[in-house]
Amino acid sequence: MPLSGPCTRKATTMETIPPVEEAAAKLVTELTFDSIPADALAGARRLMQDQLAVQIGSAVLPWSRAVLDLTRSAHAPGSSHVTTSGDAMSAADAAFVNSTFGHGFEYDDAHRASSSHPGSCVVSAALAIGEELGSSMREVVTGIVAGYEVYTRIGNLAAPELLERGFHPHGLLSNFGAAAVVAKMRGFDFETTVHALAIGLSHASGTTEYTSSGGSIKRVHSGIGTRNGIRAAEMAAAGITGPTTFLSGAKGFFHAFVGRPVPDEAAATFGLDKTFEITRVWVKPYCCCGINHAYIDGARRLAGRPAEVESVLLGIQTGGDVVIGNKNANARAPKIIEHLQYSLPYQFSLSMLGKGNGFQSHHDYMAGRLDIGEGSDVAILASKVRIEVKPELDTSYRGRWVGDIAVRYQDGTSESVFVDNPTGTAENPMSQEDLDAKFHELTVSVIGAERSEALLSAITTEDLDTPASEFAALLRA
Repeated sequence: MPLSGPCTRKATTMETIPPVEEAAAKLVTELTFDSIPADALAGARRLMQDQLAVQIGSAVLPWSRAVLDLTRSAHAPGSSHVTTSGDAMSAADAAFVNSTFGHGFEYDDAHRASSSHPGSCVVSAALAIGEELGSSMREVVTGIVAGYEVYTRIGNLAAPELLERGFHPHGLLSNFGAAAVVAKMRGFDFETTVHALAIGLSHASGTTEYTSSGGSIKRVHSGIGTRNGIRAAEMAAAGITGPTTFLSGAKGFFHAFVGRPVPDEAAATFGLDKTFEITRVWVKPYCCCGINHAYIDGARRLAGRPAEVESVLLGIQTGGDVVIGNKNANARAPKIIEHLQYSLPYQFSLSMLGKGNGFQSHHDYMAGRLDIGEGSDVAILASKVRIEVKPELDTSYRGRWVGDIAVRYQDGTSESVFVDNPTGTAENPMSQEDLDAKFHELTVSVIGAERSEALLSAITTEDLDTPASEFAALLRA
């Protein structure tokens, strides 16, 4: 059942709150729709368009169906709905399923600086809470922005160590993002907001071991963090308290997960006068880990002579090597879809051979229509790839995933390509035409062309006074 609102606590609980925790909570409580800049609102719409399309397109995947079936068997009743199926559940359960869908196939948005995927968390949480509360889409968008900013600004401060230490940033940050969404949309006061975020820390978990040995649980990390963030906020509203030093304490988020103190300048980064991170949404054109994307773009430029390649040297950042490079146990011999989506040698090979790195090519692999096995042209080219960690890239391109590529051909000639801003990033955005094409690719076969067009129109042009429940109805097949 929806909670009526935050309870009253003694003011003394706030006496020890440090500047960074105070700033994060104030971002949530002081944000209003009118304070959101026009470019941030445009970013929110772009985020919604991409994320909701991915939810629809990924709802049919086997792990997505398994999560829905599991949740159906033991869900709390409510008025929030699951994308495509229309199952009515509590906001926490519906957001759990929808967020899993939205992170279900490595095709959802990314945020470069924090190495994470905020959209599946904040869009799913805000729509589910909006349906539960009877909110307008204006309130939903405000919730999305609040969650996105808290999620990414904490994530920015935690990069790159969070990823380098083996944690899945999205699995951890989504707890804070979803808690912020609920705190904003339910109108929590400052104190209750602090506790909602603080309790989110107790739920934070998830490593990137799936990049090496696989596991579809990776797809569910988003749902786990989103549901737990919603639950954290519900606990705070019920009067449960959390550690007010949840970020900066000696056993708080930064010391425990990042391995260092929170930076001295951290509090200032949460100001509403700063550039909104939601203006930097990265829409993925390729259906694989985003760290691959710069190399895929580079390989496309070198696609003319794949049969003549003698060797390939890929310079990589430290964190990237952990996820898709030498420290990924199956990067050189992928056997399941998770291996393939996290293999730099094979993604590079697919691109240079012109076989594609998108939604269809990865479905083709799952269906046995794309051969990457031993002796295939994909495997032969991938075997010629060497990956070298270049620490100077960490220093010069902090917060960005770049691709440093050198190819030597059998005739002794060579080519080099360096890609700083891969396709889809804020610095090199997809056109609206390409974004719409991705939307239709993911939605038409599931909900039909007419409903797909109606949903796209609602996202891009419709009045924000539309009730969230009316908007959400367009997501049902």
